[in-house]
This record gives sequence, C-alpha cells and structure tokens, in this order.
Amino acid sequence: MVRPPLSENRSMSILNKAKAEGYAVPGMCCYNIESIIATVRAAEAARSPAMVLLFPWAIQYAGDALVKAAADAAHSASVPVSLHLDHCQTPELVRRAADIPDGFDSIMCDMSHYEKEENLKLTAELVKYCHERGIAAEAEPGRIEGGEDGVAETADLEGLLTTPDEAEEFVNTGIDMLAPAFGNVHGEYGPRGIQLEYDRLQSINERVGERVRIVLHGADPFDEEIFRKCMAGGVTKVNINKGMNNHYADVQKEMQGKPLTSVIEAGTTAMQKAIEKYMHWLGSAGKA
Repeated sequence: MVRPPLSENRSMSILNKAKAEGYAVPGMCCYNIESIIATVRAAEAARSPAMVLLFPWAIQYAGDALVKAAADAAHSASVPVSLHLDHCQTPELVRRAADIPDGFDSIMCDMSHYEKEENLKLTAELVKYCHERGIAAEAEPGRIEGGEDGVAETADLEGLLTTPDEAEEFVNTGIDMLAPAFGNVHGEYGPRGIQLEYDRLQSINERVGERVRIVLHGADPFDEEIFRKCMAGGVTKVNINKGMNNHYADVQKEMQGKPLTSVIEAGTTAMQKAIEKYMHWLGSAGKA
C-alpha cells in the first residue's frame, strides 16, 4: 500500500486523534510475525488504533522482509494501524529504513547517545530526510536510562532528564513526536522502583505539547493509575515491550514439546489478550 503524503501520515493521524480525544495509543514492540499479528488482531478486536514498533534489529536480522510483512499486516487492518521504527541509532540506518518503499510510517531518530549539539544537528538532518519521504519523526531530548533487547547497547550511558528548554530545542528540529526523559527507564527499574517526575512531564507538555505528540518509553511495569497520570501530562503514545512479549515466552515454556503450530497460535493469542488490556487502560479501545 502506497505511503500517503506527510500531511496524511498514518502515525500522526492516529496520535493527533488521540490528543484531540484524550486517550493514548499502544505502540507494541514486535520481534516476530506473531507479535505483529497479535497487535493487529487486538486492534481489530478492541476497535482500537495501534502502532506496530520494530527495532533496527529487524532490518539487521531479516533485511526488508519483516518490515514488508509488518507494513502489509498493519496497513491492511480494518482499523488504523501504523508501522514505526523505534530507537534507530545511526544516521545510515535511519536513511536505510526510510528508503524501504511503503514501509515505515514513522521513525525514531534516536541520536541520544551523542552529545546534545551533535544530537540536535543529526536529528534535524534526519527529520528532513524522513519528511521528504512522507515519514514522521520522533526524537529523544535528554537520555532515557537503561537499554532494550534489539537496540544497540547504550545501557551504560548516564540518563539525562529532559528540561522544557531542551524539549523546545528538539521541537525546532522539526520532529513530530518527542520522547522525554522524566524518570522513566528502559528495561528493569531496579531496587529504587518507579520514580517519575510528573511535574517535569507537565512542564514539558505545557511548553511543546501543542506542537508535538509526547511519547512514553519504559512503561512495561506501569499500571493503569500510572498511565492515567502520564496521559494527564500529555502522553499519547505508550511503548510496550515485555508487557506483551513475556506472555509469548511464558507460553513457549508451558507448551514445550507440543506441536509448533499450536505453540505459535497460543502465544499469539496470549499476546493479543495482553495488548487488549493495555488498549482498555489507555482508553483507545472503541476509538477506531
């Protein structure tokens, strides 16, 4: 399916509606065709918009194959589903991904492992490259602590919390989505537990929330109450990883030795049920 022009971008159409109507949309971090299918099935069952998220690993592992399969599944759904590339951490790979015909609707140009000035410079260049191809762009001012499976190892870098001034600087690069660091952590939160700075999130939202859509990373252990507080601070896209994929891993353990097709089907169903729960928590169910 041909990618629409930037003015009709699928990801931004989904998120702009969420902003206008006061809910958030789940962005599901997918590693295989089962998780992609589970996301689309959940969206159709819950009548919810959704976003399928791939990591750069998908391209490094399978070339264009998984991207094309994900795009076909997302774009042929009976409800709005877009395809997003999360944490793309080199300029070369951003361009490589953007050049896949009718593939990604949006790309996170994650240059947060660079110093701020270089981050801003590269982000502006890559946003322009994406926009010329009808692709929306996300960036990360500051640096969200921790790391995720499928992302280049940056877990040893110090987290840097986002300020409203930094958010403004990144909005000026032309980005469409902004992923602030306000105490959220990729991966495990560790012994200190969840300590989010909601006032920081709110101040960022007050500064730039009318011009970009705000994205929540590191949300896997959150409950409905925390999601509601983040949504009150302007969040319209919530990235979910282990909250879906752990269910697939559990099914594989429980059904070890069973026919592979039955394991795949049961794993897909388990992920679908988990996704639907998030859709109800985020208020996106019934909004498609």
